Amino acid sequence: MDRRNFLLNSAAIAGQAVTASAASTQNTAATTSNRQPSRRPNIILYLSDQFRWDFVGANGANSSTRTPNLDDMARRGKNFTHAVTNQPVCAPARSVLMTSRYATETGVWRNGLSLDQSLPTLAGELRKAGYSSNLIGKWHLSPASKEKGGGPGYVPPEYRGGFLDLWEGANALEHTSHPFEGSLFDNDGKEIKFKDQYRVDFLTDRTEKFLRQKHDKPFFLFISQLEPHQQNDMNRMVGPKGSAERFINAHVPPDLRALPGDWHQQLPDYYGACESIDASVGRIRRILKEEHLEDDTILVFFSDHGCHFMTRNQEYKRSTHNSSIRIPLLIEGPGFRGAQQIPELTGIIDIAPTLLEVAGVTPPASFKGKSILPLLNDPNVREAWPNKELIQISESMTARTIRTQDWTYCVADISGAKNASNPTYQEWQLYDQRNDPHELVNLAGRKEYRQQADELRLQLLELLKAAGEGSPEIKSAPLYA
Repeated sequence: MDRRNFLLNSAAIAGQAVTASAASTQNTAATTSNRQPSRRPNIILYLSDQFRWDFVGANGANSSTRTPNLDDMARRGKNFTHAVTNQPVCAPARSVLMTSRYATETGVWRNGLSLDQSLPTLAGELRKAGYSSNLIGKWHLSPASKEKGGGPGYVPPEYRGGFLDLWEGANALEHTSHPFEGSLFDNDGKEIKFKDQYRVDFLTDRTEKFLRQKHDKPFFLFISQLEPHQQNDMNRMVGPKGSAERFINAHVPPDLRALPGDWHQQLPDYYGACESIDASVGRIRRILKEEHLEDDTILVFFSDHGCHFMTRNQEYKRSTHNSSIRIPLLIEGPGFRGAQQIPELTGIIDIAPTLLEVAGVTPPASFKGKSILPLLNDPNVREAWPNKELIQISESMTARTIRTQDWTYCVADISGAKNASNPTYQEWQLYDQRNDPHELVNLAGRKEYRQQADELRLQLLELLKAAGEGSPEIKSAPLYA
């Protein structure tokens, strides 16, 4: 048997095993088709920028959110309820997603930098395995400077990270468009304009055009929406017309209502934008069914980071808190059928190796994430899962965090330096996730938590070493003195 057929057979067996396990434990699995794809599955990666995990209705934390389509994904597929980003800001998070490396290793430890072109990417590896690799929307991994061949708009092929088939994108969509008008750029740099149409709907139109075409090979499609991210030059979220009025008295998440910020002004439009994203996902799922692609397509919905509405610093993310780092992660399709909640901690760094495995493609040795596929059907894997994620903070400050199931422990360069990394940090934040899930009480510096802090410090140092950051000095919080 040649390598290609071996990989295809392995992918089908893995998908069948996952489906069988889910069906044995979830009666709802019987409502979905278990037919395995006759070739490698198509993969759609749908990113909604700055979408909080608790704005998915299926996560049960928000009484006002309206996400019937995402909720249906959770009913039919896998809901990773404790997924986190490994870098809570746009470009670094995307670099981690595409390379399964930490942002300090990708060349993109802050916004405005270019992805290291020597690193294997998800798009490139799938393309080598016979996929077409396609992008619609925001990229944010090309040089920000036009002098270096980049800029906010057109992205030259060498900076596309392996997306060398359909390209309809902008490097920084927030700088080439507004919520109801703007531009994308095609493979050759030709401008694709829209006007008097909500940006989410426009990108969904482009997606529909792609999906209704004939496909001679399996496809990988990255849909990268900007909403509900704020429009930068307006410094506010913008929902579809009329949505802000409908959500004027909506639920305020507990982590926000206790703190000052701009959530009073921004939440109604944010709700509207999230509702529009849900409608877009619903439309794509309907098209997949109409085009007979539903049984052969994996659909992943996730975000690059959350949003704390200026409650934790002077903007919307770039902090160690759940409001910044927890993200939605829903997956349905071949290998992910049957309702199941996965409570283990998973990171954006794990998405690429997971998708390569289910496609029957061996991840490159450079990948540092791990496939989360075994979590679906192997109790032994679940018991041994590390439940530790490294989060690197940049731009707002230089900080490092370990997130476990029970704790958040963050160290920072409190001098205000904004570097890729630092040789010395000081303990800065310690949150008890069991008793304070909204992170309102910082326990760093309290003597009764010294032992716990020491244990977390050692675990964080292990993660930093594995991420190629060496062994920085971590000083105790000053109240211990």
